[in-house]
Amino acid sequence: MTFAVYTPPQAARGKVPILYYLAGLTCTPETFPIKAGAQRIAAELGLMLVAPDTSPHDTGIEGATGDWEFGEGAGFYLDATRAPWSSRFRMETYVVEELPALIAAHFAADSARCGIMGHSMGGHGALTLTLRHPDRYRSVSAFSPIVAPTQVPWGHKALPRYLGEDRDAWSAHDACALIRAGKRFDGTILVDQGDADGFLHEQLRPELFEQACRDAGQPLTLRLQSGYDHSYWFVQSFIEDHLRHHACAL
Repeated sequence: MTFAVYTPPQAARGKVPILYYLAGLTCTPETFPIKAGAQRIAAELGLMLVAPDTSPHDTGIEGATGDWEFGEGAGFYLDATRAPWSSRFRMETYVVEELPALIAAHFAADSARCGIMGHSMGGHGALTLTLRHPDRYRSVSAFSPIVAPTQVPWGHKALPRYLGEDRDAWSAHDACALIRAGKRFDGTILVDQGDADGFLHEQLRPELFEQACRDAGQPLTLRLQSGYDHSYWFVQSFIEDHLRHHACAL
């Protein structure tokens, strides 16, 4: 596995908080550092930025390549339980356990102060991993997240292949279902969504997450941004707001 790390200048004087960024379908560890424009604000705020890959690569698993919505480049930040995917596609364990151990061992990182954010499939990962491991993260945010994969085509393609046909197993990786099952984050979740996003109504469904959080009393700031689509121009436009949101908690 490869990953990208931005180390702010404050790390020369001591350990700094860590903000993990999970990218979306087809992306790599280069996508966020190159396209998001986050380093300038991270330097000001003293945040270390860590961007892992979206899946293992060169797995040799039949069917792992050739479909941008599934397999390599589309790990969905879960641990697959169904063969052959279960042998290599263990992204939840990687993001939550293996990668933080590497960062702690090799960088001036304060492992007690971690936040997580992501875009699209990565927004799904940021939300679900926070709700599944609330002790790991002090802050969370997402751009255009897949909030209800059990109810949309992207999830219907990926979840049964990774997890089998048990829909309870799917719900364990669905932010809306986790909220409705009683999972909580001790803080405010920030979500930005463009209203001109071509995936908004079929794949993303932010209104479902808004309703689940409202019903459960989970603090949520959901901002529908006029005229913005699913691209990294959208991420660039609001990345400063997200980094400052995380810095307040970290």
